Amino acid sequence: MPREKTARSRRAMTPEHKAALAKGREEGLAVRRYLEALESTRPRRGRRRTPASMQKKLASITAQLASADPLTRLHLLQEKKDLELELSNAGQDQDVTGLEKHFVKVARSYGERKGITYGTWRAAGVSAAVLQKAGISRSRG
Repeated sequence: MPREKTARSRRAMTPEHKAALAKGREEGLAVRRYLEALESTRPRRGRRRTPASMQKKLASITAQLASADPLTRLHLLQEKKDLELELSNAGQDQDVTGLEKHFVKVARSYGERKGITYGTWRAAGVSAAVLQKAGISRSRG
């Protein structure tokens, strides 16, 4: 026996509901972009690679390719491709300030809606200063 559709299930979304969904998507995107920028600019362990050291390594790989066996050649080709990509991105520091500005505007409402606490933001790498700008305090429970 098929179920009858109710009047409610046939009704279109209200403009308020559509606006709330759009706001949620926009806030989520701002938070995601900021957290990804933080992740990509976070200091890594070890010596920092310079463009000169990457160029030197690329030259070394190119020299090794001529006499490498097929499996080693495969790995060298991948390493070469990775180095070339890293080298092309080396001069492009991500503009975290613009992303941070947008994050500060939306973080509080996003966090309240999703139940994200101060400690969770901090664990994700957001600084205390940025959280303060966003109006997110430690005492928020």
